[in-house]
Amino acid sequence: MSSTTTNDQSTFAESATDPSLPAGLSTDHSRAVADSAHSHGTGGTPQGSRAERKTSFDLADFPLPTGREEEWRFTPIDRIAPLFAADLTGHSVLTTVVEAPEVTVEIVDRDDARLGLAGRPGDRAAAAAWASFPRATIVTVPAQAVASAVTSIRVEGVEGAAREATATHLLVHAQALSEAVVVLDHVGDATLTETVEIVVDDGAHLTLVSVQDWSEGAVHTSSHRIRLGRDARVKHVVVTLGGDVVRMTPDAEFTGEGGELEMLGLYFADAGQHQEQRLFVDHAVPACRSRVTYKGALQGEGAHTVWVGDVLIRKEAEGTDTYELNRNLVLSDGARADSVPNLEIETGLIEGAGHASATGRFDDEQLFYLRSRGIPEVDARRLVVRGFFADVVHQIGVPGIEDRLIASIELELERSMSEIAPTASADAPLTAVASA
Repeated sequence: MSSTTTNDQSTFAESATDPSLPAGLSTDHSRAVADSAHSHGTGGTPQGSRAERKTSFDLADFPLPTGREEEWRFTPIDRIAPLFAADLTGHSVLTTVVEAPEVTVEIVDRDDARLGLAGRPGDRAAAAAWASFPRATIVTVPAQAVASAVTSIRVEGVEGAAREATATHLLVHAQALSEAVVVLDHVGDATLTETVEIVVDDGAHLTLVSVQDWSEGAVHTSSHRIRLGRDARVKHVVVTLGGDVVRMTPDAEFTGEGGELEMLGLYFADAGQHQEQRLFVDHAVPACRSRVTYKGALQGEGAHTVWVGDVLIRKEAEGTDTYELNRNLVLSDGARADSVPNLEIETGLIEGAGHASATGRFDDEQLFYLRSRGIPEVDARRLVVRGFFADVVHQIGVPGIEDRLIASIELELERSMSEIAPTASADAPLTAVASA
C-alpha cells in the first residue's frame, strides 16, 4: 500500500496538478496549512514571513542554534555544530578551477569590494562562513562573452584534514549580455561551510550546477546567494548524492524586470544521511518568472531529506509568474522526507503563482502492472525510479553532467535494490494474462 504526505496550492492561472506524478503520490494542502508559514494573498504578513527574517554580515546577530528555531528544526544540530564557530581556520578542502578560454579567475583577499554584493548571510552557518574565509575565488564572464566550454570548479577534501572546520568563498559574476556554464563539484571528505555568490548582470545567461558527491563522512553547509539583473536568465541546479550532512540554502533575488530563474534539484539519500534543501525566491520587482523543481529519493534506516521552498511576491512585483514543485520517493522503511512549500503574496496583480509537493512510496498497483507484463520486480522498481528522475536530469542541459547523474543514479539503484528486495528473484515475474 502506498503512503503519502502531500501539499498543493495554486493561485490565478497556474495549475497545481502535475500529470507526471507517479501513481503512488497524490496532492493536497494539509501540511501547507498545518505549517502556517505562508499566505496566498489573503492580507497581512504571515508569522515567520521571509520578508521579516534576519540577514546580517555580523555573526553576533545569529545565536548558536538549538534546533527549536524554524530554520533549524529539521537539522541535526550536533552533527554540524563545528561549522557554527566564530573562527573557522581549517584547510580541509582544495579548490581547483579549469576555466573556459573567455573566462577569468582571480584569487583575492576578503576585503575585495566585489564581495558581499549578492546578499547577506541568513543563518549562523552562513554568517560563520562570511566571518572566517581568508581569501576568495572570483570567476568572471566578461560582458558580451559567450563561453566556448564549461568552467569547472572542483572542491576536494584534503586527506587527513577532513575534520578541520573550513570556510570558503566563491563569486561567479556573469557580466552584461554574457553566456556561460559553470559546474561546481564537491568530492572527498571535508567539514565545510561555503558561500557562493552568483551575480548575473542585465541580459546575461548563466547555468550553474553544484554537485555534492562527497564521501560518506563529509559535513557541508552552503549558502548560494543569487542576484539577477534586468532580462537576466539563470538556471541553478543542485545535485546532492553523498555526505553525512549536507545543507544547501540557495537564495535568489530579482533586481530588474524581465528576469527568469529556473531552479532544479535532485537528491538521493542513503541510510543515516541527512540532506537538506532550503530555497528562497524573492520577487522584488515586476514582470519576472521563476520555476522550481526538486525531486528526491531516499532509502535505508535513518535516511532523512528536507525540502523547504519559500517564495515571496512583494507588493511591487506585479506581473510575477512563479511555481514550485517538490516530489519525494521513499524506497524503504526507516527513511523520512519532509517537504514544506511556502508561498507569500503581497499583490493580486500577478500572472500566476502556485506550489505543490508530495511524498510517497512505490505504488503496489504500478509494480503489479509492470510485473504482470513479464518485468521482474527488481527491474520494475528500477524503471519507476529512473522515470521519476528523468525529467529533472534532462532539463539540466549540460550533457557531461547528465551522463554522470544517470550513472550515479544507476549506482544508487543497485544499492537500493539489494536493500529493498534481497529475496526478489530477477527471474520471477508475475504470471498474468493482459486483457486485450
